[in-house]
This record gives sequence, structure tokens and C-alpha cells, in this order.
Amino acid sequence: MLDKLEAIYARYQEIERQMNDPEITSDMKRYVKLSKDYKDLQPVVKAYHDYKNVLDSIAECKSLLAGEKDEELREMAKEELSESVERKERMEEEIRIMLIPADPTDEKNAVVEIRGGTGGDEACIFAGDLFRMYTRYCEKKHWKIDVVDFNEGPSGGYKDITFNVSGEKVYGMLKYESGVHRVQRVPATETQGRVHTSAAGVVVLPEAEEFDVELNMADVRKDTFCASGPGGQCVNTTYSAVRLTHIPTGIVVSCQDQKSQIKNLEKALVVLRTRLYEREYNKYMEEMSSKRKTMVATGDRSEKIRTYNYPQSRVTDHRIGYTMYNLPAFMDGDIEDLIDALQLAENAEKLKESLG
Repeated sequence: MLDKLEAIYARYQEIERQMNDPEITSDMKRYVKLSKDYKDLQPVVKAYHDYKNVLDSIAECKSLLAGEKDEELREMAKEELSESVERKERMEEEIRIMLIPADPTDEKNAVVEIRGGTGGDEACIFAGDLFRMYTRYCEKKHWKIDVVDFNEGPSGGYKDITFNVSGEKVYGMLKYESGVHRVQRVPATETQGRVHTSAAGVVVLPEAEEFDVELNMADVRKDTFCASGPGGQCVNTTYSAVRLTHIPTGIVVSCQDQKSQIKNLEKALVVLRTRLYEREYNKYMEEMSSKRKTMVATGDRSEKIRTYNYPQSRVTDHRIGYTMYNLPAFMDGDIEDLIDALQLAENAEKLKESLG
């Protein structure tokens, strides 16, 4: 463990040296990357110094016990040695967790898409329920939500809705929501009281920043059109909505949420960069999946990850076998306990992988 920590400390010192190099400070993209790496390594470097102090304390106590004749001093040394050994064991457990390789995208903001799946109108309504659930959760985390684009369902909810979430470590928390969410309940349109099963798909992507993707605007066709849906006369009669087409890949992104065409363009560019970044990110996820037999955050959009059973007030996450019986609270945004359990499961998996 000490060898690993010393190698990390050497890397930390090297980054510090590079950040003071005028040639590197003039390269903003590289400097931003180094600054992030430097900040990420600071907690590990502090743990390294603390760990070294504990090891020094243990060595001193053992040396004193080997040569000291005074009984009182020997007792004090024995007591300090016992405390230091206990502290060393605690610190090693904490450091093992700190040394688990972090997903480089966990710190990013997220772009979230929810789409009604099988189940017709009921699937759209459920997609709306999921959007409300995530909205309430984000409010509790003091994260900001910006709706980019949406298509309302005929009986309420959404055929699809795309929104950006910004805040601290957003993607690292929301990434576990990617997959198929299944609901079992009696639809409002059901006259016989029969329970129906519907589904909605959720996709969570790490938001791509300008430094992540080289986007050549010469490759982007911009079209404007009148927004639809609520928003008043100004929104519906002016060409404020924006549609971007990335010609080399055929990716199309629309944004009609804002009255300002400029703001819609900014939002659409964020999503377009994210779509382009997604291609590379999917390769990374596939590589990670092939390395692990089981993976909590697979990013597989077709995987059924969770069931919401209204008659039993039950939520079951199929990846880790987690079940709770307070569905109303869960749908009101109380999803933190489940996300914590998913994070714990993934960290345990990573720790086992690193030790194996």
C-alpha cells in the first residue's frame, strides 16, 4: 500500500510542477485537466502523510520498547503502540476505498432523457411521474434542472423529455438510473380495475464540456421553428425553437424550452456535444463491462433495472435485490437510500476487482 501511495504522491508533485510551467499554463485544455487531477489527488496525498506519521509512530514505539528499561516509559510506549496499530488498520481500510479507481465522468453534470415505452398513454403518464420524481430529488440535492425538449403524451405525462441537471457530482449519482423502469398499477383509464404493466426508458449521459469534444460549427446545420406547447403567444409565434443537425453523424437535437433563440441554441449545443461524447463514452462503458462479471452501472438502455408496484407500494431494484415498501415517498424523490446502496455495491465490486 505504501508503494502505491508514494507513487501517487510522486504524480501529485509532478502535476504541481507542470502547473507552474508557462508552456502548460498557456494550453487551457491541458491546464484544466491538470487542475482537476491535482484537486482529485489532494485527499489521497493527505491520507498518505497521515499514514506515514502513524507508521513512524509505530516504529518509534517498537524501538523504545527494544531498548528502554524504565517500566513507566515502557507502559506508555505499549499504550501508544496499541493505539497506533489500531489507527493504522482503520486508515488502511479507508485508503483502500480511496484507491478504488474513480469513474472519470462522475464529477460531471448530466443530460437525462425519459421516454415512454410499452404501455401507450399509461407509459407516457409514468414517464411524467419519473420526471417529477427526479425533479423532487434534484431539488433536495440543490441541483439545477433545465428542460431542453419535450413531447407531451395524449393523456398527460410525456412521450419523451430531455433535461440537463447541473450541480456537484451529478452524473456520479444519477448514472444508476439508466435502463428500463417498469410500473405495475391500475391505469386511470382502466374501468375494470385490472393491473397493467407499462415501462419507460431512462438514459443518463455525462454532460460533455467544450474541452471534451471538438465541435466544428461548419459541420452543424441550424434550423429555427415555432415552439409548440405551453408558453404563451410569444413562444408559439416566434422562431425561437432551434434544431441542430450534425452532418457527419446525422445526430439531430432540438430545443424549444426558452423564449430566446440564443438560449435555446446554447442548450441544444450542450446536448449535441453530449451526444458526440456519448459515442466515445459507450466504448469506455463496454470496455469496463467486459472487465467485470457483474456491473451495477452498466449503462445498458435495454436492461430492466427497477419495478414500481403500486398495489403493493413496492419498489424493487433488480440489480442488487433492493426492495422498499414506501412507494409514495420514493416517487416524491426519496431515492437517496437506493442510490447509496447502488454506489456501495459498485464500490465493493471495484474493491474486490482491485484486490483480486
